[in-house]
Amino acid sequence: MAILERVAVHQTRLRVPGLGLDARGVALGARGLVLFPSLDRLVAFLAVYSREQSLEPLIDSLRIEVVRSKLGTREVVLGFAAGSSDRMDRVAEVARVAGGFTFTGTMRHFVQYRDLMAPFGYDALEITATDAPLALYHGTFSQVYEIDRVVDLSRLILGLLPHADPDAVGDGSRVWVLAEPGLGPNLVYYFTRSQIDAEVGIVEWPPESSFDDTPLRRYLFLVHGLPSRMRPLLGQTPGIGLFDPAGPGVAVERGFRHPVTLRSIPIFDPQGLVLFRGKGPPLQIDQLPVLAKLTSLQRADVLLDRLPAGGGRVGPQVELTVPIRLLPGTAPRTAVGATFVPNAELGLLRRATYVLGRETLRGTQVAITDRGAFLTGRQGAEALPIGHFYWRYHPQIFVPSGLEVVPNVAPELLFSMLGSPQDQLVFLQSDGSALGVARSAFVPLDEAVVQADKWAPLPAAELESVLEIETPTVWLEPLGVRPLGGAKPVT
Repeated sequence: MAILERVAVHQTRLRVPGLGLDARGVALGARGLVLFPSLDRLVAFLAVYSREQSLEPLIDSLRIEVVRSKLGTREVVLGFAAGSSDRMDRVAEVARVAGGFTFTGTMRHFVQYRDLMAPFGYDALEITATDAPLALYHGTFSQVYEIDRVVDLSRLILGLLPHADPDAVGDGSRVWVLAEPGLGPNLVYYFTRSQIDAEVGIVEWPPESSFDDTPLRRYLFLVHGLPSRMRPLLGQTPGIGLFDPAGPGVAVERGFRHPVTLRSIPIFDPQGLVLFRGKGPPLQIDQLPVLAKLTSLQRADVLLDRLPAGGGRVGPQVELTVPIRLLPGTAPRTAVGATFVPNAELGLLRRATYVLGRETLRGTQVAITDRGAFLTGRQGAEALPIGHFYWRYHPQIFVPSGLEVVPNVAPELLFSMLGSPQDQLVFLQSDGSALGVARSAFVPLDEAVVQADKWAPLPAAELESVLEIETPTVWLEPLGVRPLGGAKPVT
């Protein structure tokens, strides 16, 4: 057992080498040290400490070592720059919760840090003569240790598997989506059609085995403001993973939580990305790929008008008129003003009406044409997850989602160029054509889909005839002494 003495007020001489007094008179060395009985106790310490404090002030001086005593037992030591007694007080408090012992010193000799029994710290009465790299003096033991190996903090954090936590949901402002190669193009179309502000890139990893001759590829999306209605669909689709950012350069799969608060441990490269999965090792991306806006990947219709050969005098015969075209736009538009359901998808529309609310059915107008069904109404158009979406360019003109009118003329001017059809709703098409649907053709959706049930009348009896029927009367008389007298046996 080590023999320690309490440091007194204004004491100047201390026996432990490298131990001195700070401005408040607390015995403090240049470094702090926490001894843990096992590695899982160290993880518990990091989990508790990172929840309230950031490890950034300690990260440069932090050192984790597995040490071995003379008895052959192995323990874990966490060393760091002491800095001040305020920092050491926080470390010591968390260490007590995690099952560790806190020491302070400078080189190889470390003495127990202060507690309630010794507000100004401890000093050792005897110093052990040893060549071991570490000697610890505690009120209950004194031990020397050899360094077995050094543990890298980054490898330790990467080796920790997240645990399931259904409540672990990010704020949704930024979400990383990792998709298999076969699902990537479909997600590009789905996000574009839904007017989702997102970027996409392709990441590659080396082949998993020597039998593979192609690298491992995945589509990586950075989605800004993912709607809540899409999160269950993306999170439950095989081949698609949702990852919520947990700090610069790191993200954790939706529905899981890392044991350590990663935002408080700045060990990840912001230029790369580490994706912690619920099952399997984390995916490390050393350098983020080029992320392209989804609007830049849409199909563009380019028309090269033939120019006249040679130079001529510009005269009044030269025309400046250009046709109106629809090209991919960059401005995000989330409001859906109308939906077009082709004839091939009308069956889906019929099934979808069974799950729509009363207000949606009543507030949605539908017109059935030879090409399909056109639906208008803000709530109804957004509630139907089928068909082709349109946004309202003019009270009577609708443009496909993801496209914009060029040249960017005033909506009233385009409406007048179309002849100002007051009784028509005009739907512009991506191929340059326009379809008009009469306003009188639109009826409420609930009236259009509900089929009247057949019924048959039943004859009803009049109440007076029922009351005229005489009610039978039952008389009860005494049976007498021989109630069965004179009865004949049944043969």
